[in-house]
Amino acid sequence: MTKINSEQLPYMLGGLLYTPAINETIADKILDNSYEYLTSVALCLEDAIMESALEKAEDTLIKTLEKLQGKEELPLIFIRVRNPLHLDRLSEKLKAYSDVFTGYILPKFDMTNGREYIDILRKINSGSEQPVYAMPILESSAIADGTARISQLTAIRELLLSAKEYILNVRVGGNDFCNLYGLRRSVNQTIYDVGVVRDILVDIVNVFAREFVVSGPVWEYFENDKNDKWAAGLKKELEFDRINGFIGKTAIHPSQLPLIYDSLKVTAEDYADMKSILGWEEKDFGVMKSDSGSRMNEKNCHNKWAERVQILSRIYGVKEK
Repeated sequence: MTKINSEQLPYMLGGLLYTPAINETIADKILDNSYEYLTSVALCLEDAIMESALEKAEDTLIKTLEKLQGKEELPLIFIRVRNPLHLDRLSEKLKAYSDVFTGYILPKFDMTNGREYIDILRKINSGSEQPVYAMPILESSAIADGTARISQLTAIRELLLSAKEYILNVRVGGNDFCNLYGLRRSVNQTIYDVGVVRDILVDIVNVFAREFVVSGPVWEYFENDKNDKWAAGLKKELEFDRINGFIGKTAIHPSQLPLIYDSLKVTAEDYADMKSILGWEEKDFGVMKSDSGSRMNEKNCHNKWAERVQILSRIYGVKEK
């Protein structure tokens, strides 16, 4: 794994591209730079793999990691396991490749399995020379349940805070939540149009975003034509992701990656205001006009926003327009 500033690392995933771990071509495509704006990859051993094919998928995963071992300028690589027991067993098999991948993705994370996941994560790190990170996915019915959601989320947050040095990112399963209610958004709708799911996502951001980076759910439409409806829909959802506090997004097709990457660039106006706020020189006033003269900057209210803009600008750059 490439040595990276630990403060910036949670923001660097961009579009996390999912692919089944049984994919025999992914290592070559990574090494050939076949995918534009590929910043992170999830090699999935859970939903993308039938139970009968799990052993074959694990063998293919090891071959993939062997091909990538020793190579430089790799994307961040994560392995999605099936459950805590799978994490425990697989982590033993993958010790020799800990320098290749960044960590594990923990599906359907809630209080029924969270403590077991965290205990195993601590055990993995006790024998590792460098951090092995985890990204829990909040997507289960226990979290969707409106009668107990806040208490469930609060308990999960406290559990994750107890191992915060190993929790890189909190992820959400938008399609999993939709499935609980038999719902599916069209190419013209965002996840925020699905009211019951929107409420779940807002609660997750409210509980977790002050201590963790929270990443947005997958957009399930794709094609190669960037001007098609799927691209317009993705751009619209990315804008809602940004304003609601999500950073980065799960991707299921390489064509989505450039749009997700571009959405993480900061605007020139935000960049100028960030520099003004973080380099505040006004001695008497806590508020002043922005460089453009079109909005207000307030040192106390906008400082955390400015710090986030600074991190994103360092990683993704500044938009030309």
